[in-house]
Amino acid sequence: MPIYLKDVDVVPEVAKFQSALILPCRFCPAASLAVRNDKPYIEFFRRLLKTEPYEELIDNMQSRLEKEGLKTSVFKGNLLNYLICLWTSGGRKKFLKHASQFEAVVVMGCESAYESVQEILKSTNCQVFQGMESEGVLNAIPKVHLPFNISLEKFKVTPMIYRGKQSEKEDSP
Repeated sequence: MPIYLKDVDVVPEVAKFQSALILPCRFCPAASLAVRNDKPYIEFFRRLLKTEPYEELIDNMQSRLEKEGLKTSVFKGNLLNYLICLWTSGGRKKFLKHASQFEAVVVMGCESAYESVQEILKSTNCQVFQGMESEGVLNAIPKVHLPFNISLEKFKVTPMIYRGKQSEKEDSP
């Protein structure tokens, strides 16, 4: 089940820097925006593994940051780096090397992705921003349309609460 996410306007905070890297997770945010905008999640022959409303959100954020005078880039991993929460050690190293060239990183993914990126970048001066927040777990019904487009119909969103560092304290004896 994907996490149902909403975008957060971090541009005013990130605009204080000179450079920013946008880091998209390609699963939960794309599924969330496809459902929210009633658009296909996958248009296999048109966009392969990119979802139109999610790409528009990323492009819009990049454009807004560039209007603020920032040098920007969108991190492009490979298929093994499709989900930030399941990155390989090689993917982490590639990201660390690329992100080290920027002052800020905007994570377009869930809180787990955000925490992962903070851990990866702890040895750098790079500031990490959470560009999306979880609203719950998405329970959706997939629909296949010709020529192999996949849409998701929202069935239910089960709420959840992110407790951040607090959960680590509660789990300790």
